[in-house]
Amino acid sequence: MERWDRVGRNAAYGAALALSPYLLIKVSWVIGSLAGVLPIGDGFGLTEWVVLNTVTVGMAVIGIALALALVRPWGMRIPGRLVAFCSWVGSGFLVSVLPVGLFSALLDVGGDPQGGGGDDPAMPVWEGVLVEFSFVGMGLGLALAVPAYLRRRWPDAFIGRVGDGPRAAPPWAAVVGATVGLVWLYWAAGGTLGIAYPAERNTDGYVLAAGWGFWALAGSAAIWMVARARPARLPRWLPLTFGWVGTGSMFAWSGWKLPLVLYVAVADPADVPLPENPTVALVLHLCAVVAGAAMMRTLVRTPATTH
Repeated sequence: MERWDRVGRNAAYGAALALSPYLLIKVSWVIGSLAGVLPIGDGFGLTEWVVLNTVTVGMAVIGIALALALVRPWGMRIPGRLVAFCSWVGSGFLVSVLPVGLFSALLDVGGDPQGGGGDDPAMPVWEGVLVEFSFVGMGLGLALAVPAYLRRRWPDAFIGRVGDGPRAAPPWAAVVGATVGLVWLYWAAGGTLGIAYPAERNTDGYVLAAGWGFWALAGSAAIWMVARARPARLPRWLPLTFGWVGTGSMFAWSGWKLPLVLYVAVADPADVPLPENPTVALVLHLCAVVAGAAMMRTLVRTPATTH
């Protein structure tokens, strides 16, 4: 077994182990709130709170199963598209939360690793540490395990250079994705256009917006390179990696935020004010979801990546 493959396999086991505390905490929140012994998050009723955290329990179960699928023999027997889709969403979701976890640990910011979704009922410090450990550990583990798995399953996709493929028209989705990324970077830099409640912004929000913006621009640039087959001498694995992570970040995070923003826009809970204008946020996240999916389709349909 070559060294890179060994590192990827160990990282997959580590990712599954790291996410386990988050799963247990979320299960305890659901059971504790139903039993009336744990608090409910601000702005939520009991039903909404249970549904939201049940969804996150499901996400954690899928994340652990995904990590194991990347290393266990049965993972190679699962349809490739299913594993690829889950890996794409999972890695895209977690790549932007890593800086938040690191900033929270270093600066003691104590933010919500899910991007301000409103599902944190003033958790104890030890729970916050475990949640951040789960997200950081899962993100770092997938960062090593996913490429190793993809390389084992589709080795030809990572060889050659960008110029080996045919040239195509610049994809419209890359333009939309870059535009969305610039808006996020503008907000991360302190811009207030489109921000309804500037006082509600916090350090975690700025860091997340910066991460979303960076990966949206990186993914858009990567898809543009693949479509235009330029620069010709660039190793193909480089834009594939940035395109994979960038489009996954856009699709996963905006797919997660879109229903939450819609809920806040419709229900208008007094205890959960959005910093952004709800209409602007809805349009932005919808554009990110559509552009991320369209760019990923462009990436996998290029001849060098079709198997």
